[in-house]
Amino acid sequence: MPVPQLLVLFGSQTGTAQDVSERLGREARRRRLGCQVQALDSYPVVNLIHEPLVIFVCATTGQGDPPDNMKNFWRFIFRKNLPSTALCQMDFAVLGLGDSSYAKFNFVAKKLHRRLLQLGGSALLPVCLGDDQHELGPDAAVDPWLQDLWGKVLGLCPLPPGLDEIPPGVPVGSEGQQVAHPGSREPPSESHPFLAPMISNERVTGPSHFQDVRLIEFDISGSAISFAAGDVVLIQPSNSAAHVQQFCQALGLDPDQLFTLQPREPDVLPPTRLPQPCSMQHLVSQYLDIASVPRRSFFELLACLSLHELEREKLLEFSSAQGQEELFEYCNRPRRTIVEVLCDFPHTAAAIPPDYLLDLIPAIRPRAFSIASSMLTHPSRLQILVAVVQFQTRLKEPRRGLCSSWLASLDPGQGPVRVPLWVQPGSLAFPEMPDVPVIMVGPGTGVAPFRAAIQERVAQDRTRNVLFFGCRWRDQDFYWEAEWQELEKRGCLTLVSAFSREQEQKVYVQHRLRERGPLVWELLDRQGAHFYLAGNAKSMPADVSEALVSIFEEEGGLCSSDAAAYLARLQRTRRLQTETWA
Repeated sequence: MPVPQLLVLFGSQTGTAQDVSERLGREARRRRLGCQVQALDSYPVVNLIHEPLVIFVCATTGQGDPPDNMKNFWRFIFRKNLPSTALCQMDFAVLGLGDSSYAKFNFVAKKLHRRLLQLGGSALLPVCLGDDQHELGPDAAVDPWLQDLWGKVLGLCPLPPGLDEIPPGVPVGSEGQQVAHPGSREPPSESHPFLAPMISNERVTGPSHFQDVRLIEFDISGSAISFAAGDVVLIQPSNSAAHVQQFCQALGLDPDQLFTLQPREPDVLPPTRLPQPCSMQHLVSQYLDIASVPRRSFFELLACLSLHELEREKLLEFSSAQGQEELFEYCNRPRRTIVEVLCDFPHTAAAIPPDYLLDLIPAIRPRAFSIASSMLTHPSRLQILVAVVQFQTRLKEPRRGLCSSWLASLDPGQGPVRVPLWVQPGSLAFPEMPDVPVIMVGPGTGVAPFRAAIQERVAQDRTRNVLFFGCRWRDQDFYWEAEWQELEKRGCLTLVSAFSREQEQKVYVQHRLRERGPLVWELLDRQGAHFYLAGNAKSMPADVSEALVSIFEEEGGLCSSDAAAYLARLQRTRRLQTETWA
């Protein structure tokens, strides 16, 4: 195997950037290049000064934030004491993945590209801006950019004499998982989650409400887990028994068959989450994300493995640049899952060698939930608020969120239930000074981290708490109503609620903010309050920002440009923080 010449580093929140990075790894190996693919935060960043050729693949999350697995790298690369020649030996390229419906489209990739240039790096290409909103998805920008990239890379690292590229029809394995784990005496993490007993799983929306929302409580006694308001818990879900059975039947697998995973390449160990030996049942139920919507790379690999002429032809079409519109209509628009696709290509599915399952199908990713309780109020307990995801497409079977549906199906009343989880810092950090007021805007399940914050602050005698909460109906989805009212009576909380469906004209949290403009301006401008926003990322954050700007104009007498600058200053100084999700 050649010495690694190309390093691909990714920051990925939902798996798309990781998938693109693994595609880069396969394409590099087709061109006989050694290639290492790693998450940015698992790469020792001080080694970057020695890397000659690096491709960065970065998603942008929320309101211009870096993904969780590159936050340490992000802090390091923007340190003011880094010399302007630190990366002068590096050729680099940055591929961004974002959504142009957000104000800070591909903010992370653009900012990283500029920073690498500041540190002396030499850009092979302008930054690539993949866009989820394009009718063909990010590939519309990524495909032509990669074609240009390989031209540049092969100019720097030409094929060895006498060797040709590996043809597209021949399977090339994915990178696998780079691992370097310390001893087992570490706090719970992705490689060593804590199996937390589920104490309760209670529906907290009314019986006639369209959405099933659960308050779920775990016992974390003896886990060494500790958390503060704003932290998140990551939960590792499993596939449903029905999907596991369907998958095993499609591929002709024996669920009880035991196998031992062998490393595909030197220094690339099998995933640590899998036992050795491992049963096929365990692999499919606990590890392979068979209920996810497959990406284009899935069809590329499947086409390599297919022995059936008609099915192979269709798979090649789906994986070609010209076939992306048809692939979108077949797969992405109806949210067709991997197991459903395999059932649509039965001859190919039956011929898949079990050895290739880890290359073909991504691992189930953990899901992050805001922690909705404080250790000061509920020692050795951890609570989350979970909206069960379910929606209909033109396919007969409703689409369901893997983790939320799995959690909702667990019933601790029927016997012991244990859920693999661990905790990590979230994006919200609350003020340490006891006299600083806090304004929180949390419509729907966005209120979860603010319950933790309010519990924590009240336990510390910090009573200057203002909560703007919005939902549809007071009697259907007003989470923790009695708790808020009790805190109001004690003078620990000012609660402002918006029930959007209880009158002809819809009323949302941004309308209530404007109504309470004098209070908001007084707290922010004269009392140094911190402002927090959590909830759905689509239109709500922009609507709240607009409401704040209008408050600054009306109550503070600022012109529109000064009001916008005031808002930007709050964000820059971390007095305005957001935690949003799509």
